[in-house]
Amino acid sequence: MTLLKAVRGTRDLLPPETELWERVEATTRRVFARYNFGEIRTPIFEDTQLFARGVGEETDIVSKEMYTWEDRARAQSEKSQSLTLRPENTAGVVRAYIEHKMGETGLLQKLYYIGPQFRRERPQKGRYRQFWQIGAEVIGPPSAGSESPLRDAEVLEMLASFLDELGISGWTLVLNSVGCSTDRPRYVAALREALAPVKHQMSEDNQRRAETNPLRVLDSKDPSDEAIVANLPKIADYLDEASKAHFAAVLAALDACGVQYEVNPRLVRGLDYYTRTTFEFTHGGLGAQNALLGGGRYDGLSEMLDGPKAPGIGFAMGLDRLILTLQAGQAESAPTLADAFIAPLSESLNAEALALARDLRRAGLRIDLGDGAFRIKKSFEIGNKLARKIVLLGEDEQRSGILTVKNFATGEQTKIPRGELAQALQNS
Repeated sequence: MTLLKAVRGTRDLLPPETELWERVEATTRRVFARYNFGEIRTPIFEDTQLFARGVGEETDIVSKEMYTWEDRARAQSEKSQSLTLRPENTAGVVRAYIEHKMGETGLLQKLYYIGPQFRRERPQKGRYRQFWQIGAEVIGPPSAGSESPLRDAEVLEMLASFLDELGISGWTLVLNSVGCSTDRPRYVAALREALAPVKHQMSEDNQRRAETNPLRVLDSKDPSDEAIVANLPKIADYLDEASKAHFAAVLAALDACGVQYEVNPRLVRGLDYYTRTTFEFTHGGLGAQNALLGGGRYDGLSEMLDGPKAPGIGFAMGLDRLILTLQAGQAESAPTLADAFIAPLSESLNAEALALARDLRRAGLRIDLGDGAFRIKKSFEIGNKLARKIVLLGEDEQRSGILTVKNFATGEQTKIPRGELAQALQNS
């Protein structure tokens, strides 16, 4: 028989690595809560049109990378529906914002998510076909201040604090403005004109992008095209005064709170819905593909999805790549040891051992449990791998209520009354 394995581009996350994932997720919830964000959980698949309209039909995500299928009708009165595993989550969050009329509160909605996304791309280190993202969106009616450059700066300052709190040093914030809805078409037209005489010299992907989505050419990582890309027009020369003032206000707010940054006029991001501020946090430990996270402002996305005017800004970070960065800065993680391993010395004491474990767990201790069928040597061998101490429960201990506890690290063996055991384990 063929051994079944995880599908290409997916993987299993196992202990102790999952403990690092849990730490990142806990830090996310703790830091984001300080900025008054609440968690949103959207479906793992959506109507395909959500991404075609929201992300853009000419983007690589929609044109090449989505997992899409036809959901057949179950009754004659129903129509079949094209469904897609979500390749990103901003469109889904905005869809939820519109569907649940969240704008009618008149308040900014500050939402974050943690969950898997799916793209059919070539698997490589830190990039999987099922990958996990942490993201957040700030969206609301203009009357709530959703267009303010202060919102952009607050999100960026939150991300800087988040990375610092995780212990990730050496990150770089890179940002740019891609202008408003009238700036962008003028710039795209200028790009097309500049690319027309040279596009045949570029890589196959960039030849296609020059026709379908010229902004993506600027985002190219193909070294053979660098010289051409470097000489293309800069979007800063096509911004109107309002866009320039918005970007200047974002930079001033970052300066005021001490967040370091670099302005990169080539940074455009690849999705159609971005306007004005776009950004990435990069890290040298990730090699050529060095982006930890990225995002930007999307002032017209709600209207693209037939919703009300609701400017917003958001970001997504690849959790897989974030974990790689954390792992690069620390020794290989070892399993977390339990506070104690309870070893009943006969099968007749198994029930008593379980009751003891329950009491200790309710006291907040991490407890593992043996079995009275084990010989005492086996209990010690297993306990030494799983816990810092072993608690022996034999007939003498059951009668006297005095338990034998051995510290594996020091070899010290002590007698502790059952009623004092939880406190003794907590204090040692």
